[in-house]
Amino acid sequence: MPTRDLLSTSPHSLTEERFETLLSRPGLSLQRIVSPPAFRSRPFLQPEDEWVLLLQGQATLDLDGEQIELRQGESLLIAAGTPHRVITTSTNPLCIWIALHLPEAGR
Repeated sequence: MPTRDLLSTSPHSLTEERFETLLSRPGLSLQRIVSPPAFRSRPFLQPEDEWVLLLQGQATLDLDGEQIELRQGESLLIAAGTPHRVITTSTNPLCIWIALHLPEAGR
């Protein structure tokens, strides 16, 4: 099985987030996300829990009205049904995330 560099970024400029599915199983999805500089997302409201790990960069999230600062190496569990969005991301280096979507506990 070939190895993969999760910190590599494409040389072309990003204007939207880039999503790459690393693993998919019934009820589970693991994604790598690269955010453009100073990115601001639309609001999200997902039916599943989402665990995010910021591999590189810094980001500010709005988690149901509370601002959360994430730095490289920090993670956060976002419970299903919690409104959230990215307020901003670092410019240099770009933000690279790992996101794990999984069913709510007990389902």
